[in-house]
Amino acid sequence: MKAVDGKSPLKVFGEMLKFFRERAGLSAQELATAVIVSLGLLRKIEAGTRAPSADLVKRCEGLARLRCEGVLQQLYDSMAEYLRVGIFPGWFAGWPGMEAVARRLRNFESMVIPGLLQTEGYSSAIISARLGITVDELHEEVDARLNRQAILTRDKPVELWVILDEVVLRRPVGSKEVMREALMHLLEMARRPNIVVQVIPLEAGAHVGLDGPFMIAEFDNAADAAYQDTAVSGQIIEDQDGVRQLARTWDGLQRVTLTEPQSLRKIEETITELWT
Repeated sequence: MKAVDGKSPLKVFGEMLKFFRERAGLSAQELATAVIVSLGLLRKIEAGTRAPSADLVKRCEGLARLRCEGVLQQLYDSMAEYLRVGIFPGWFAGWPGMEAVARRLRNFESMVIPGLLQTEGYSSAIISARLGITVDELHEEVDARLNRQAILTRDKPVELWVILDEVVLRRPVGSKEVMREALMHLLEMARRPNIVVQVIPLEAGAHVGLDGPFMIAEFDNAADAAYQDTAVSGQIIEDQDGVRQLARTWDGLQRVTLTEPQSLRKIEETITELWT
C-alpha cells in the first residue's frame, strides 16, 4: 500500500484509530488500558511513528465501544507488509523486502542463531536483553522477526545457506529448555531442501568471519545486495565492490567449515552434550 495524499500507511492507520477513539469519547489512557498496551505505545501508533501489532488490532476490533466494525482490521490487512516493516529500525527496514524477493540468501553468524531460524523463545531471550526495551516493544519485535520466516516455507521458498560459528551452538540464550528447542528447530529447518546449515568448529581458531555477521541476497533480475551488522546499527550494502568483498569473505569461511552432514552431527552432539 502506498502513501495516501502524502501520508504514510502508518499515519493513515494512526489517524483512523484516533478517530474511532475520539468518537467513542475515550481518552488515550482509557483506550490504552482497555486494549492492554502502554499509553506511550498507543500515542506512537496514533502519531504514525510505530506500527500496531496484529493482536492490538484484534483487541481494538473487539472493543464494542470503539465501533470499528472491521474497518481497522481491513486497513491493517491491506497494509500488513508495510506495517510489519515499520516495526524494524530505519537501517534495517528495507532489508526484509529484499529477503522476500531474493532467489538465495547467504548468512554468516558468529554469535547467535540467525533471525530467520530462531524460535520464539530464543528470539525473545535475545531481544529482552536489550537495555530499555518495554514489554510492548518486545512482543512487537519478536512477532516481526518470526513473520520474516514465512519466506522459507511458502510455495516458492527462498534458498537459505547459513554458516555458523560453533560458539553459536554453545552460547546459553535463555534457559536450557529454550536452547534445546532452538537447536532442535535449527536441525529441523536444516533438513529442508531449500536450507543448508554449516558449522565452523572451534578448532578452526581465528577465521575471516570474526569481523562480524553479514547476509548476501542474490536476485534473478537485479544485482546482489548485502546487509552487515555494526556495533550500534546495521547497513544495507548495494555498492557492488562492498558486496564482492563480503562474497570473498564467504569464500574464506567455506574453507574452514564442516561439510553439511558433519555440521548436522555437530549440532546433534552439542544438544546431547550440553542441552539435554
